[in-house]
Amino acid sequence: MSSIAVLRRLRDDEEGRVTAFVVTIALAALLFAGLVLDGGLALAAKVRAIGEAQEAARAGAQEIDLAAYRADGSLRLVPQRAGAAARSYLAAAGHTGSVSVTGNKVAVTVTIDQPTQLLGLVSIASITVTGAGQAEPQRGISGVLP
Repeated sequence: MSSIAVLRRLRDDEEGRVTAFVVTIALAALLFAGLVLDGGLALAAKVRAIGEAQEAARAGAQEIDLAAYRADGSLRLVPQRAGAAARSYLAAAGHTGSVSVTGNKVAVTVTIDQPTQLLGLVSIASITVTGAGQAEPQRGISGVLP
């Protein structure tokens, strides 16, 4: 066999090259599917965290000083009760977070660890998301109802 024939044979020989390409494309597709699936789950967890934080803040904002309200109509929070009510709501919902009461405003931050489905294959076990909400006591309806 001449050297030209050997070179032609080597040039035309593609055994094993397609296998490496298919494996690479399959891994890339799996990683992309993991980003889509787990990204969607993380986004849903973020929405859930924001909702829980807002609800906990509303629970805290209901703890007004009734004596002051009955005496002169002023809306003031009882900070200890407001913080305790917000923490109690978070505990009942099964979430962790931080609560702060400043003046008449209750601020809550919720942290949720969302377990991953496909990204666990590349050592990403969970995605941590946070949501924040705040509330303050209001008298009556303060805007136009939809």
